[in-house]
Amino acid sequence: MSTETELSPVEFTVPVVSADPADAFDQRQFRNALGTFVTGVTVVTTCDGAGGTHGVTANSFSSVSLDPPLVLWSQALTSRSYPAFRDSDRFVINILADDQIAISNHFAKSREDKFSGIEYRPGLGGAPVLSGVAAHFECAKVASFPGGDHVVYVGRVERMGHSNRRALAFGSGRYVATYAHDLGPVALNLGTSTPSELEAVRLVTAALPALAEKLGGHTLCLAVWGNHGPTAIHWEPSSNPVSDQLRVGLVMSITRSATGRAFAAFLPDEQTRVFVSEDLRLSRRADQDEAAHRLDFERDVEEARTRGYARVIGVEPSPLHQVAVNAFSVPIFDARGNMLMALSLTSQANRLGTDWDGPVPQALAEAAWQLSARIQAQ
Repeated sequence: MSTETELSPVEFTVPVVSADPADAFDQRQFRNALGTFVTGVTVVTTCDGAGGTHGVTANSFSSVSLDPPLVLWSQALTSRSYPAFRDSDRFVINILADDQIAISNHFAKSREDKFSGIEYRPGLGGAPVLSGVAAHFECAKVASFPGGDHVVYVGRVERMGHSNRRALAFGSGRYVATYAHDLGPVALNLGTSTPSELEAVRLVTAALPALAEKLGGHTLCLAVWGNHGPTAIHWEPSSNPVSDQLRVGLVMSITRSATGRAFAAFLPDEQTRVFVSEDLRLSRRADQDEAAHRLDFERDVEEARTRGYARVIGVEPSPLHQVAVNAFSVPIFDARGNMLMALSLTSQANRLGTDWDGPVPQALAEAAWQLSARIQAQ
């Protein structure tokens, strides 16, 4: 998109809205009704006159016009960053990818330095472009007008970028996954899978309720290898779920989750190598030696190969679940010995022991091996 595109004259008329007390309704009801409209999730960023960076999570983004290319978003007047956006001539709309829930939550909270620990590059006018997003639009602000307790900003898109990453969605007060309606949730990740692979997924999914009851109140997850790595396609309901972030389409860390380590251990190296290198880069602390960090991971993967399943011990709160968790993950294989999916069990660290030979991981492993045998016998 050319940065030389001139904006045609645009006239904005602001309607005056008067509220009749007799027609008033509860704000919570209004908010809940609006929440049924599923939207994408963005982080809007800008740079102030002193070079300071600002960002806020918003789902009020919308397209306005293709010619000229216009978009809009709205911001609460009470937002801490309102003065920065009000006075700036530029902003960037960063459309978050579906594995960036933590980024959304981070920018939704008020804090001094929102960009500490966040990867980004300066865009036009210095406004931050976040790394790993599904798409971004670098905009020149062309208008702003009042909208009740918000202000509406209109921007002309001067530069943009997009990836093949699936966008994060939000509706009814929670993050949700999007998928092709005619194929159902499994279409998120199986893409061109064969009928036999789809049947294997159905077989395993059907076995999970009984297995969950046998193992106790732990969270079970079925995952496949998707376009972006280990991807959840089914969560089995639990009487004591590990968190409220159990959504279909969740992409997990290949180096820090038990599910990811199972795929790293039992998929071909050429299939996982790029994902492992990138995840190790993102997870390494500034004071951590790169070679030692990789060696620790490779030891964990080798132990998983020896044991036949992977493990993660929760020392610190999980970025996803917000509590320390322990987890085990067992591969499920087809008749040719290829790993089809991972069956994982996750629970709060104080509810699940870490012993490789404990009764829960042993029962999980036995169930996964039996499921592999049933798939191979089809």
